[in-house]
Amino acid sequence: MTRELLAPGLLVLLLGVPITVLASETSDPESAIRRLVRANAEKDLPTLSRMMAHDADIISYGVAGRKYVGWLELEQGMRDEFLNAQKLEIPIQELTVWTRGDLAWYAMELDYIRYVQEGTELKRTVLPMRETGVLECRDGQWQLLSWHESFRSASLGGALGFPPADSRLRHTIEPQTSRKPDVSGEWDVLEVEDDKRYTATLDRNGNGPYSQHDGHFTTTTIADRLWQGTWYQSGNDREGGFEIRLSDDDTEAKGIWWYTRVGRQKNIPPREHGGTYHWKKQTPPSDGIR
Repeated sequence: MTRELLAPGLLVLLLGVPITVLASETSDPESAIRRLVRANAEKDLPTLSRMMAHDADIISYGVAGRKYVGWLELEQGMRDEFLNAQKLEIPIQELTVWTRGDLAWYAMELDYIRYVQEGTELKRTVLPMRETGVLECRDGQWQLLSWHESFRSASLGGALGFPPADSRLRHTIEPQTSRKPDVSGEWDVLEVEDDKRYTATLDRNGNGPYSQHDGHFTTTTIADRLWQGTWYQSGNDREGGFEIRLSDDDTEAKGIWWYTRVGRQKNIPPREHGGTYHWKKQTPPSDGIR
């Protein structure tokens, strides 16, 4: 369940100490959901394994379009996240459950709070999530079958009306009928969760430095207003990728960023750990006579 910093969400699960699941804790679907969320926060992979279906053909989706097919793929994603996060907190904000016989489905809002060690500092990142999913009662116990999560933060949609992050594949295969956006100039960049701000200076192709740890952005593609690329920070020796969507007037962009390497650590799953971006183009000074 809930992701995509280095993979947010409930299903971004860690290695942990086995905890016995009492029948009273999972005798109804709502109790089972709350137990799953608690096990995720406690990094209790054995409990999560028992409470989630292992059917090979089950498909679930994390943030930014991360797709999991079957239990083994999901388990590996959870292990990777657990190894990277020092601590997790996952408070549920809202939860509604519907039940019909042996099936149940739910809609939930929660905060995925992730702590990562950066040098001597413990960095805290809050990812506001929403999640839907389906459970089935098997042998008297409720198990999670499939789930779908996304950001509920306005920074990924909001006023610009961006589509969900996991629709990115659709945009990459649609023919490009519009002009190529001009992204050159000065951009004010905001990392939403940490309220971290800096400036990027880009050429027409979307490449250039930014004022954060001697950083540099490299654009790989801009198609149908979907802007994708990589970033590198020599000042603290880390790199990753980004995917943002431009507004119609090319002056704003919103989306996500993620790590692919931190120092010598190179086993970070792409799109699993990061945050959300809000870019705003600086207005050039007027050339008129005053």
